[in-house]
Amino acid sequence: MEIACDFDGGNIELVAVEDREGGRRARLRIRPDGKAAFHQWFFFKVMGEPGAGWSFEIENAGSSSYPRGWDGYDVVASTAGPAGPAEAWVRVPSRYAEGRLSWSFAAAGGEAWFAYFAPYSLARNRALVARAAESPLVRHEVLGQTLEGRPIDLLSAGGGAQPVWVIARQHPGETMASWCVEGLLDRLLDPEDAVARALLKQATLHVVPLMNPDGAAAGHIRTNAGGVDLNRAWCNATPEASPEVFFVRERMAATGVSIFLDIHGDEGLPYVFLVDADNVPSVTPGMVERRRTFAAVLERADPDFQTVHGYPPSPTANLDIGSKYVAETFQCLSMTLEQPFKDAANLPLPAVGWSPGRCRRLGAACLTAMLAAL
Repeated sequence: MEIACDFDGGNIELVAVEDREGGRRARLRIRPDGKAAFHQWFFFKVMGEPGAGWSFEIENAGSSSYPRGWDGYDVVASTAGPAGPAEAWVRVPSRYAEGRLSWSFAAAGGEAWFAYFAPYSLARNRALVARAAESPLVRHEVLGQTLEGRPIDLLSAGGGAQPVWVIARQHPGETMASWCVEGLLDRLLDPEDAVARALLKQATLHVVPLMNPDGAAAGHIRTNAGGVDLNRAWCNATPEASPEVFFVRERMAATGVSIFLDIHGDEGLPYVFLVDADNVPSVTPGMVERRRTFAAVLERADPDFQTVHGYPPSPTANLDIGSKYVAETFQCLSMTLEQPFKDAANLPLPAVGWSPGRCRRLGAACLTAMLAAL
């Protein structure tokens, strides 16, 4: 058995491989983010004898950043790898006990990939940006560069008066955000889609498909190359520490914001839900009403989304968080969209759990909700 993670988004440490009855067992540890203590994301490839039985144990799952995230969680696996179809990622029954996450697998072809969620590579993101940029509807620009020199891409479309901003994957290990924005962009640029055409007539959409490419490349769960959690850097973003937020904020100041949607993933809760900005100091009844409209329409458009379960309300807002900062700065509809690493418990689909396909459908449905909330 050989284990590798020396590729885009890879993260694992091999402790030992042991011979056991019925096959070989790999003892593993998740590597922390480079300059921060966060650790949760894993992604690695296994090569061995075709059809052999393998078992795996992540020994430091219990000390991870979100240990409750392992309860009721099943690992995702693919024998096609990150270059294969999104539908090839399936769930493998997993067990979390005594601080260790374990599962077993047999690959008929002798190769398999395992991850916390279906990976979304930098190559796939580049292809998404290039495909979108080919549309006559789209204006592509690079807002600036990350600490490691990667581009911060912005895709703009439409000529309407209301500026709508969508950003994804401030936290690089939340790859469901990339799958979701892919679905949103594919529908937005479909010339035969009536909702997309109506939205582009009334609004100008600004989409940042990947906020944290450095963290994504390094296999981080939460931070950029400098160890900064971008979604806690909005009040005091600088080009030296958090250029990803700094350059997006600069462009937002130039365009204004009517709707802001920040797409994420949540480790613990098995639901798709919104985090509102109803607790910012400058909230107005109109902002609250628009948020209720968005949520009600999204729930009808995609029943995977629900409004019963989510974070408990807080009396005060942390303005370092992107959606709170934007709500307070622009007095606009501003939300964080959370998706599960597990399955959506309100409409479970155990074979795949929350999956790339469901993410994409959710992203497409968000356009219907945006149009209603303008």
